[in-house]
Amino acid sequence: MDTNLIGTLIRRLRTEHDLTQRQLAQQLHVSDKAVSKWERGLGCPDVSLLPALAQVLGVELEGLLSGQLDSNEPLGGTMKKLNFYVCPVCGNLVTAMAEPTLSCCGKKLSPLQPQKAEEDHALSIEPVDGERFLTTHHPMEKGHSISFVALLTGDSMVLQKLYPEWDLQVRLPAASHGKLLWYCTQHGLFYQNI
Repeated sequence: MDTNLIGTLIRRLRTEHDLTQRQLAQQLHVSDKAVSKWERGLGCPDVSLLPALAQVLGVELEGLLSGQLDSNEPLGGTMKKLNFYVCPVCGNLVTAMAEPTLSCCGKKLSPLQPQKAEEDHALSIEPVDGERFLTTHHPMEKGHSISFVALLTGDSMVLQKLYPEWDLQVRLPAASHGKLLWYCTQHGLFYQNI
């Protein structure tokens, strides 16, 4: 741990939040001299204070401990490059254009890598009333099901949440071109270009 880097970061974040050393110290139940000591690189906060300090300053604990915050490059491109994250514990779904640092249920999440669908995971697509009607023979049981289907086009995403023990029958807009993605709770993320 580089105490100078951490101290510089604490000072920068404190001033960004329009806090004086005394105000930050009061929120953490320490003296303003302790905050001054940290900011000058003469010491680090006690381990027990780090979660509260990170919360007050609005940063991840890892970034605070490293003394630097990584930022993503400004994005261009299309929605077809959207990343999907699924919590392995609760099934929470998060999407992001860049690769943020995400965690859920105490586990760090990594972006899912879509794989091209083979026959046993393929979806049937039929045109119906100007839309696309999706069905599958994939199991829809409590331990093994498709939990969501998403259609990504250049500028939009349509997402349909699915539930175990319900048949997969989804209607999606008939976009001219797009990327269809779906998530199997046992085998991961699949895609098909349409």
